[in-house]
Amino acid sequence: MTFVASIGHAADVRLTGVAQDSPLYETLRGGSLLVEQAAAETQPSTQELVSAAQADYERLLSVLYDNGYYGPVIKITLDGIDAAAIPPVQPPRRIDRAVIAVDPGPLFRFGRAEIAPLAPATELPAGFARGETARLGVLKDTVEAGVDGWRAVGHAKAELASQELTARHVDRTINARLRLAPGPKLRFGVLSVKGNSAVRTKRILDIAGLPTGQTYSPQELRLAAQRLRRTGAFNSVALLEAERIGPNDTLPITLQVTEAPPRRFGFGAELGSLEGLTLSAFWLHRNLLGGAERLRFDAEIKGIGGNSGGEDYRLGVRFERPATFNEDTDFYALAGIEQLDEVNFFSRQAAIGAGIKRYANENRTYTLGLGLRRAETRDAFGENRFTLFTLPLGATFDYRDNDLNPKTGFYVNASLTPFLAVSGSDNGLRSYVDTRFYRTFGTARPVTLALRGQLGSVYGPDLSVAPADYLFYSGGGGTVRGQPYQALGVDLGGGNVVGGRSFLGVSAEARVEVTKTIGLVGFLDGGYVGSEAFYDGSGEWHSGAGIGLRYNTGIGPIRLDVAVPTSGPDTDENFQVYIGIGQAF
Repeated sequence: MTFVASIGHAADVRLTGVAQDSPLYETLRGGSLLVEQAAAETQPSTQELVSAAQADYERLLSVLYDNGYYGPVIKITLDGIDAAAIPPVQPPRRIDRAVIAVDPGPLFRFGRAEIAPLAPATELPAGFARGETARLGVLKDTVEAGVDGWRAVGHAKAELASQELTARHVDRTINARLRLAPGPKLRFGVLSVKGNSAVRTKRILDIAGLPTGQTYSPQELRLAAQRLRRTGAFNSVALLEAERIGPNDTLPITLQVTEAPPRRFGFGAELGSLEGLTLSAFWLHRNLLGGAERLRFDAEIKGIGGNSGGEDYRLGVRFERPATFNEDTDFYALAGIEQLDEVNFFSRQAAIGAGIKRYANENRTYTLGLGLRRAETRDAFGENRFTLFTLPLGATFDYRDNDLNPKTGFYVNASLTPFLAVSGSDNGLRSYVDTRFYRTFGTARPVTLALRGQLGSVYGPDLSVAPADYLFYSGGGGTVRGQPYQALGVDLGGGNVVGGRSFLGVSAEARVEVTKTIGLVGFLDGGYVGSEAFYDGSGEWHSGAGIGLRYNTGIGPIRLDVAVPTSGPDTDENFQVYIGIGQAF
């Protein structure tokens, strides 16, 4: 069987000696530089073809070894001449035919597969066992797993001491005996910092939180680097282990950093056919006081040219200090003013707050704060002024593989805000949970199933005295696409609508990757709003459905969704259009 790929207009590359329907055939083809050049859009020169053919001897040999073939014969000819005999500096003027002839020989399996000594709980590759294919990659992975096992329990200088690999051609087996040298158990030594100029060394050490004097752990090294990177104050962070062991079995570490420019600004835009244009911008200082402190100003205008009430304005400032109480707890303080001119209510508010953010691990964060809100609102119940002390609590579990275009994993964001009414309302509790789940099927043209559920509640004050901007509506890009913005609330009669004390939202998407850059999406959204504090079915539902187009870019997919209402109270709108960056959820 042969594989044919064009070179120019009249030549071809043939791979012979391996059945075309075998996995090895595809693996060899993928490892061949000659085949790769033959498939290129631009015609390669004869010198490039000769160089590719000569490089293929070593490349294909490595491929065969990695697949358990240790007695192969490879011959590559260009127009009948052995490629190894052609001087690269004097290539032929024309090459019409290339033949890669491979005789892989017998498949070898492990006869003996031994590695010692091993640290407790070391997990070896499943392929390193008697009777399994003797892949070179499995041997490499086995050594790496053995060394990593010792490093995980403090033996930082563990290494491969010796290896005995014996091929028995009679019974087509490879006997492997690997010996590891764990070395002494080490403790973290002195952490030296290099490359910083604006960020103080002491603050870098505090943020890194490397436990000097404690048992060496590669996990602690990774966490220290992660803490420094998430400050945003550094373009690069590298923790380098010393080549030699220090006094008293310690291991000195050098931290090499490259600082990021301290100031940054950005802007964004999103367009909806009903909500209109949203413009946002921010300015950020990433090292305000020399300790990687962040000061960020945000401004946003929503509803420009829209039909969802008037224009909304927001201006906020937030200060963050990393590693304030310990290396994984940050302090924050914030202040903001906001005006919301919505379809069913109007509010102006000012808020201040402070709190802490705790990083439990790279996927889980928790927040605890204390705030003061002063607001003036107007809705169907009339005008109200209220002042609230708040205790915002939050938790985020983010196990997505990608923030802007997730394909696997899940995401949960939960907030719980008890509030004490100084005036204008009653004491109460506002809660909101947003959960998302992703799973992808297939490889050639993968399909990602994305599901979302939202649940909200305001407990305590009656609907008439509850803070208007704490209540829930449904409809629009963040809840039910196809329905007008905030189309669903609690109908008081006479055309008066207010927000509900309970909310439930469900969404489902099927995302099909047509090409590497183009994707199609089908979706269905539903939303519920009720006057009760918790869902009991007495409220109303509505839904919407539609299709979308995605164009993948380096900063995330550009999103275009078109949706129509499918159930619920009648509206004057037949369809809605949404444009933005990133998936809808």
